[in-house]
Amino acid sequence: MNFIDISVDLWIRCSGNYSLLQPVWDNLRLNYTDYMRSPLFPIILTVSSYFVLCLPFLACDVMGDRWAWVQQFKIQPSRRPTAATVLHCSGVTLYNHVFLVLPASVAQWAWRPPVDLPVQAPLLMELIAGVIGNLLLFDFQYFIWHLLHHRIRWLYVTFHAIHHNYSAPFALATQCLSGWELVTVGFWTTLNPVMLQSHFLTTWAFMVLHVYVSIEDHCGYDFPWSTNRLVPFGIYGGSSGHDMHHQKPNTNFAPHFSHWDKIFGTHADVSASSNRK
Repeated sequence: MNFIDISVDLWIRCSGNYSLLQPVWDNLRLNYTDYMRSPLFPIILTVSSYFVLCLPFLACDVMGDRWAWVQQFKIQPSRRPTAATVLHCSGVTLYNHVFLVLPASVAQWAWRPPVDLPVQAPLLMELIAGVIGNLLLFDFQYFIWHLLHHRIRWLYVTFHAIHHNYSAPFALATQCLSGWELVTVGFWTTLNPVMLQSHFLTTWAFMVLHVYVSIEDHCGYDFPWSTNRLVPFGIYGGSSGHDMHHQKPNTNFAPHFSHWDKIFGTHADVSASSNRK
C-alpha cells in the first residue's frame, strides 16, 4: 500500500463512515481494477454465477432416489428433468448469451468508457438495503411484464410460451427464455442499480443474489433452508410459489415476493405438502 492509499484509508477511518466492507472493497479496487471497470464484468459475473449455482440443484436431480433424503423435498417428485430437457435448456441459454448478450456487451464496451471506482465502500446496512430495494423494484417490474405476457395472447405465444414448456421447473429452466425476455430482464437488472444509485459492490451483490433466488424459484425443491422458509410472514413466494405458477399459469406472477399477487388477486396460497404430486 503506497502513501496515497494509506492517506485515503486514514481519511475514511477518521470520517466516521468506515465500513466493515472496506477491506474487501480495497482489495478488489486496488488489485482487480482493470477487470471490474470493464463493461463485460457484470456479464461474466452473472453468467458464471448462474451455471455454478445451478450445479447443486442439478446434482439433486441427477442423483434422484439415491439421495432419498433430498427427494422428500421435491415439490413434484414424480416429475424429473430428462437428459433431453437439460440439453434443450442449456442450448437455449447458451444460444441467447452467445448471440444476444455477448454482442450487446461488446457494443457496450465500444461506446461506454471505463467507469471510476469509488474509494469508499458502502456501509453494510446500505448494501443490504440496496440489495433489497433492487429486488423489490425488479419484482414490481417483472410482475407487470409477466402479467401482460399471460393476459395478451400474442405476447404469450410469441415471447413467453417457451418458458412454460415445463410445468415442473428445474434449475436450468430458469433461463430457458426467449431472447426478448432475456434482454428485458437483463435491462432491468442493469438499469435498476443505476436508478437507485447503488454502489458497485451493492450492484454486484444484487446481481449474484438475484441469479440465486431466480434459480431457487425454479429448482423444483422446497428445502427447509429455502428463502421462502427463511423470510417470515409469507411475504416471499419462493420455489413452491413459482412452481405453482408453472402448474397453474394464471397465478403467482411475481418472481419473488407475494404482495403484488395478493393485491391484484392472482395469489395462490400453497404449501409444500399440498403442492407435491
